[in-house]
Amino acid sequence: MGRVLSIVSQKGGVGKTTTAVNLAVAFARRGLKTLLIDADPQGAVRYGVGLRRGHPTVGFDDYLRGEKALREVILPTALPWLRVILAGSVSESADHSDFQHRVGESTVLADLLAMARERCHVVVVDTPPGLGAITRRVLAASQHVVVPLQCEPLALQTTPQILRAIQDVISINDELTLEGILLTMFEAGNPASERVVHYVREHLPQHLVFDTPIPRTPATADAFAAGQPVVLRNPADAASQAYVNIATRLAERLAERFA
Repeated sequence: MGRVLSIVSQKGGVGKTTTAVNLAVAFARRGLKTLLIDADPQGAVRYGVGLRRGHPTVGFDDYLRGEKALREVILPTALPWLRVILAGSVSESADHSDFQHRVGESTVLADLLAMARERCHVVVVDTPPGLGAITRRVLAASQHVVVPLQCEPLALQTTPQILRAIQDVISINDELTLEGILLTMFEAGNPASERVVHYVREHLPQHLVFDTPIPRTPATADAFAAGQPVVLRNPADAASQAYVNIATRLAERLAERFA
């Protein structure tokens, strides 16, 4: 039985989607059968996962509304062990309220994750920013969660909210484990960035913060602009190596529970 790893954050722009994409790719490169699901109606996964030009844009929303079969929304990637389900048609809409309502009021997402666990080693889910119905639905069906935290002071203010929300879900989903806070967009030599890292390490339990921060590098932005994961486009980049390191640690933790 596979495991569901959700990537959640209180605010957008913290590297959540970049983290979901690159961890999923790193898992697949280790030979783990991986499914990446974009449950964020903004649909940013499609821009960075390495799909071919002209790929179908249907996805989870179309499956949720019964307009597409599951086999039609599971898309191949350049990696044989990685498949992706995009957000779908909702990402073309300015109003996501209907999508949020459908997810919150149905069991389709939970059923999909349960099916995916039977066929995959790892299911990585990119969630919308915040603590809404979609994120809570994903967490309720997850076994693991990682919280990206951008290394800037404003991000610190929202962290307690997402941690409390995770604790609330753990009280009803005893399978869920907070694997840790992942420091992202770290800039060595930047006083504000280094203060955030110091504060987090001083005020949170050591086991709740990953040792390896994800540095802000030009290669990461270039890779996303090119529609590719940085771990594939530039494996020697510091951010690539950090993501691979985190994925290795997570894979070891998940492997203990695969049986």
